[in-house]
Amino acid sequence: MKKFNFKQLKFHRVNIQEMNDRLLLINLYITQLIVLLIAAIVMFFQKPDLLSMFSTAPGVSIAVWGVLFALAVLAVDLFVSQWVPPEVTDDGGINEMLFRNRPLWHIALISLVVSLCEELLFRGAIQASWGPYWTSILFAAIHVRYLQHWLMTGLVFSISYGLGWIYIQTGSLWTPIVAHFLIDFTMGCILRYRRES
Repeated sequence: MKKFNFKQLKFHRVNIQEMNDRLLLINLYITQLIVLLIAAIVMFFQKPDLLSMFSTAPGVSIAVWGVLFALAVLAVDLFVSQWVPPEVTDDGGINEMLFRNRPLWHIALISLVVSLCEELLFRGAIQASWGPYWTSILFAAIHVRYLQHWLMTGLVFSISYGLGWIYIQTGSLWTPIVAHFLIDFTMGCILRYRRES
C-alpha cells in the first residue's frame, strides 16, 4: 500500500492576475461546499430545531427586515465608495474578476449559494453557541482579503453583526439569507454593469 507524502503538499499565495475565470469559480464553489459541510457537522452535534430555524411564521417581517438591512448596507457602501480612496476598499480585484463578465443569472446563483452556505454556518450553526459578537469576529477573519484595511474589516464585522441581529429579531434564518443575497447580488450587478456604462 502506497502512502501519501504530505511533505509534497505546498501552499503558496496565488496572485489574482494568475487565476483564470474557471479556477476562480472552482475555488468559490469548493469553498462554499466546505462551508456547507462544516455547518452540517456543527449542526449535527448541536441538533437544532431546523423547522423553527427556517420558520416562515414571521411572514412579511422576514422580507422587511432583510430588505431594510440590505438597503442600509448598500447606502453605507455607497457613502464609503464616494468618500474613501479606492485603495482602502480594494479586495485585490477578486470581486471585480468574479463578477465583471458574469451573466445576470450566474450573479444571482453565486449570491444565492454564498448567502445560503455562509448564513447556515455563521448564523445557523456558530451564532447559537458563540453569540453574534464572536461570530462576527470569525466572519470578518475569514474574509481575509479585507483584513489589510481596518475600515473594510470593520464594515464586514458590522454587516455580520447586523445579520446576526436581524436573525435574532425575526427568529428565522431566512431573514439574514434574504439580506445577504440582496447585498451580494446588488454589489455583483454594480461590478458587472458599471463597466458597460
